[in-house]
Amino acid sequence: MIERFALWVDDRLGTAHFVRKALRKAFPDHWSFMLGEINMYAFIVLLVTGTFLALFFRPSATQTIYHGPYTLLDGTRLSEAYQSTLMLSFQVNAGLLIRQVHHWTALLFIAGIVVHMSRIFFTGAFRKPRELNWLIGITLFVLALGEGFTGYSLPDDLLSGTGLRIAVSVLLSVPVVGTWLSFLLLDGNFPSHQLIPRLFVAHVYILPAAIAALVAIHLAVLWRQKHTQFPGAGRTEKNVVGSPLFPNYAAKSLALFAMVLAVVVALGAFVQINPIWLWGPYVPWHVSSPDQPDWYIGWLEGALRLGPPWALHLWGHTIPSPFWPAVLMPALLFALVVFAPWIDALLRNDRAAHHLLDPARAAPMRTAAGVAFLVFTAGLTLAGSDDVQARYLHTDVISLVHFYQGFCTLGVILAFVVTYMIAAELRERERERAPARVRIRRNDKGGFEEEDLT
Repeated sequence: MIERFALWVDDRLGTAHFVRKALRKAFPDHWSFMLGEINMYAFIVLLVTGTFLALFFRPSATQTIYHGPYTLLDGTRLSEAYQSTLMLSFQVNAGLLIRQVHHWTALLFIAGIVVHMSRIFFTGAFRKPRELNWLIGITLFVLALGEGFTGYSLPDDLLSGTGLRIAVSVLLSVPVVGTWLSFLLLDGNFPSHQLIPRLFVAHVYILPAAIAALVAIHLAVLWRQKHTQFPGAGRTEKNVVGSPLFPNYAAKSLALFAMVLAVVVALGAFVQINPIWLWGPYVPWHVSSPDQPDWYIGWLEGALRLGPPWALHLWGHTIPSPFWPAVLMPALLFALVVFAPWIDALLRNDRAAHHLLDPARAAPMRTAAGVAFLVFTAGLTLAGSDDVQARYLHTDVISLVHFYQGFCTLGVILAFVVTYMIAAELRERERERAPARVRIRRNDKGGFEEEDLT
């Protein structure tokens, strides 16, 4: 029956040739090319677990009195969103497991995007003709940040409510349009009854649909342009050396899916994350300490803690201090990342198409810039937990703020210089070890001369 159906489809659509060619498409065997698939499989797990959670979650800020199995909150006034999350954690079969698997997978998803795009940057895989996929990857990262933050904010507990309060304050700091953007989100003052339903719509419908569409476009462009590969024997700019899609690569990919699923389920089962019953419901005049967001927002938290206390009054408008570290600085960082392919091509005077990748040492300037960027964001992320560090190191927070301000300036410069020197030295040693490639050719005067092809 399956064979007859396949023949029926092929008679009408002529799919046999395409399927046969697709199944023989070559994929490089290097392990780093499968980093992107971790993100794809994490996204699938997020869709499945998120659908389960959405069946029980009530996106409402309407206040109610809690009477449930968690007796420490019995009689507490809280929102229906928080109550339904508690119900998911304590009363729904496998609810807490699914909640924790969903949360751990979200952290893995965003971390996977960062690692995947770092591999692309350090090997020069964003160069012509792959600038479009680089832009798609940046957009996916921004959408993943929004998806993670909206999901983190939905339970309406004290921790997520504090994070939302900070986010709304940052939004209000945008000159001229900040108030309008805040009203568009809240439909009033914070906290509003419209905020949680709107976050729910964005988290469950809008952002996942946008991510799924961009993932499909990303894969289509990758399929059309063919895969990049590292230099090696038999590998040129015009071929791809590796395993066919079926059965070799498909088997490895399915095994990777099983590994991703096993890891996130194990984390969800054995490692507690975001125990919202310990934080309690959001109350505007209550703030827990320590109060840290998930790691992917930690760098913005750190930027707020390290940012200068500048408040400017220009042309009748106030630019408050949160604007500089939480709006302007991230905008500049993302602008650098977005235009990285064109900046790299300009600095190296290289506008040719590339299908062979560069080892990191082959481009010292690019490698040093990437390391400096990662050191800078790592410093901001660490600064986002300076209150916790002060407690365990028995020091004051102000000293840690000054330390991280120095780390994010002098430390970044030092990281750039050291990385550049190491990469340049390794490149020179590789050139010295490489056998000389010389071509003899006749010059314009009728004599012969050597041309170095190394």
